Amino acid sequence: MNANPVVGFLQKMPQQFTKADIIHYVRENGIKMINFMYPGGDGKLKTLNFVITNEAYLDTILTCGERVDGSSLFSFIEAGSSDLYVLPRFSTAFVDPFAEIPTLCLLCSYFDKDGQPLASAPEHTLAKASRAFTEATGMEFHAMGELEYYVITDDEGLYPAIDQHGYHESAPYSKMNLFRQQCMQYIAQAGGQIKYGHSEVGNFKQDGLVYEQNEIEFLPVRVEEAADQLMLAKWIIRNLAYEYGYNVTFAPKITTGKAGSGLHIHMRIMKDGKNMMLHDGALSDDARRMIAGMMELAPSITAFGNKNPTSYFRLVPHQEAPTNVCWGDRNRSVLVRVPLGWTADTDMCQIANPLEEKSRFDKTVKQTVEMRSPDGSADLYQLLAGLCVACRHGFEMADALEVAERTYVNVNIHDAANADKLAQLEQLPDSCEASAECLDRQRAVYEERGVFSPAMIDGIIGQLRSFSDRTLRKDTEQHPEEVKKLVETYFHCG
Repeated sequence: MNANPVVGFLQKMPQQFTKADIIHYVRENGIKMINFMYPGGDGKLKTLNFVITNEAYLDTILTCGERVDGSSLFSFIEAGSSDLYVLPRFSTAFVDPFAEIPTLCLLCSYFDKDGQPLASAPEHTLAKASRAFTEATGMEFHAMGELEYYVITDDEGLYPAIDQHGYHESAPYSKMNLFRQQCMQYIAQAGGQIKYGHSEVGNFKQDGLVYEQNEIEFLPVRVEEAADQLMLAKWIIRNLAYEYGYNVTFAPKITTGKAGSGLHIHMRIMKDGKNMMLHDGALSDDARRMIAGMMELAPSITAFGNKNPTSYFRLVPHQEAPTNVCWGDRNRSVLVRVPLGWTADTDMCQIANPLEEKSRFDKTVKQTVEMRSPDGSADLYQLLAGLCVACRHGFEMADALEVAERTYVNVNIHDAANADKLAQLEQLPDSCEASAECLDRQRAVYEERGVFSPAMIDGIIGQLRSFSDRTLRKDTEQHPEEVKKLVETYFHCG
């Protein structure tokens, strides 16, 4: 039942794909072109096209990859020594759903002049973080994202939705359901493991246009795959929107007083196929160690997950976006949330469907923890690598369980009655410059075990400081026209 036609034809899972499989698929399915795709320093996918004229050339590019100009892709690479290799990863093969000419796409990895994985490459940094986590804990790190975005269309005046009440709305009040469903189908065909899709809270009218917020949420997979799936999903949503004549933005903030778009990341830890997040029906000590690591490194995680000034217009109180370093159960005012789990000893399926026999389904596989600060400006590979490092760090902290206990909050911290508790909590950075300082202060943890290269950390810090936005949020409070200019500048971030 796999949606990827390459999987269906080859009758094997992507992780088993070989070069011979790719050549076989190209030959038997009339593929005329190959696309190499890889993330650039701006967080967007780049594409290199090959027209296939003979099988020998196909074998050459699949085996040797191709040269690219690294200085045009990454700011930390100098023009004097900029050549890099890109090599396709066969497990990522999918058919381009937008190409008129039959085209097979493959995501690529970067290699340096010595034929070694590029130390500062996004996907290699994430692979190193994942490997270091497993070496330190004996467990696999899994993740998935909630991809929120706005679709902007002309206002037809029919069946208007209630402002800021679009959560899970159905047609005709939600106008983008069919568009979202087609996006989901294309993402699945490209290998994405989707949990569900729905309309989100945000909807409003502005300048004769309707802004409708949607969300596509994924299933937890190995963290490396999670980043690839999110990257491809953004590419697919934008391409399909272009075909429809819609505009789409993943920007963290569109306008004052309306819901911003986040990129919440759910995580779990697995060992021998078992989810280690629970013990005897309650959150396990291992899960609490993960959370403690994220509490410790939360200020610097924003350097990977909140990459432009408008990110910090979203991270304000009373907008269901976090502002303080704390965690809690089913609490949407905290930074790290433990979502409702299937831990009750009841068979809800049988209660809802009396004809069903008692289920023996292992529901513990569904438990995750959710980081709520990131948004669509994030560098997906840096963000997931940073979270992986933070969770590993929790296992290396002698006082992890104490930190988890101290930062636990089970109330709405923005209620006036909880002002004393709020005052005890560390605040998240309020600007790119502040995030850069936090990363500089905590960089040693990310550089341990060779995960983040010093060059990458230097590049991120330099990029964040270049915004010079330390007081920007305060300076524009009473100037909506300035906020609008900022939104336009960073409208197509990430």
